[in-house]
Amino acid sequence: MKKMKNVFASIGMLAALTLIAAPAAAQSLVDGDPEAGRANSATCAACHGAEGNSVNPAWPNIAGQHASYTAASIRAFREGQRQDPLMTSQAMLLSDEDIDDVAVYFESLNGAAQAVADPRSIARAEALYRGGDAEDGVAACIACHGPTGRGNAAAGYPALNGQHAAYTAKQLRDYASGARESDGPTEIMRTIASRLDQEDIDALASYLQGLH
Repeated sequence: MKKMKNVFASIGMLAALTLIAAPAAAQSLVDGDPEAGRANSATCAACHGAEGNSVNPAWPNIAGQHASYTAASIRAFREGQRQDPLMTSQAMLLSDEDIDDVAVYFESLNGAAQAVADPRSIARAEALYRGGDAEDGVAACIACHGPTGRGNAAAGYPALNGQHAAYTAKQLRDYASGARESDGPTEIMRTIASRLDQEDIDALASYLQGLH
C-alpha cells in the first residue's frame, strides 16, 4: 500500500475548486429536444435501462449525466475516438441532432441510488478524491468532478457520483493503459490513472458509487 498524503493547498484553493466544479444549471447546455430523444432512446434502454439506470454494472448509468458529456461520448464512439462494438454500431446510426436529443433526454432523468461504498476503503479513497497524493503526483479528483462528484457540464467533466464501481474501475484501468484516449491532448485522465495502483482504483470506484 502506498503511503498517502492528504494535501490541501489552501482554503482559498478549495473554494476555487468548488466554484469551478459547481453543479450544472437546470438549463441544459445542449440544444436538444428531450421528447425527440425519448422517442429515439429505445435501443439505448437495452443496455442502459428504460430510465437510464443500467442493471448491469459493466454498463454505465446515464440518467442525470450532463448532456454535454453524453453527446461528446456518443460522437466519440461514432467517429472512432472510442471503441466499443455495441456503442459504435449504435452511434453510427445517429445524426448530430439525434445525439443531442438523446443526450438532453437522459440528462432530464433522475439517477438511481447505488450501493454504498466499501467501508474498508472509504478513508483511503476520500483522501485521494479530495486531496490527491502529492508524493505520487496524483491530482485531487475534486478539482474537476466537484465535492459531490457532479462534475462540470460547461467544461465537459462528467458526473461520477452513483456510477457503478465496476464501470468506473474499468474506465480508470483503460485510461491507465492508454486503451481510452478521450481525455484529449491534455491526457489528464491518462496521467492520473497511470499513477494509481489497482487498490487505489478499486477504492475510488467504490467511493464514487456511494457518493451522493
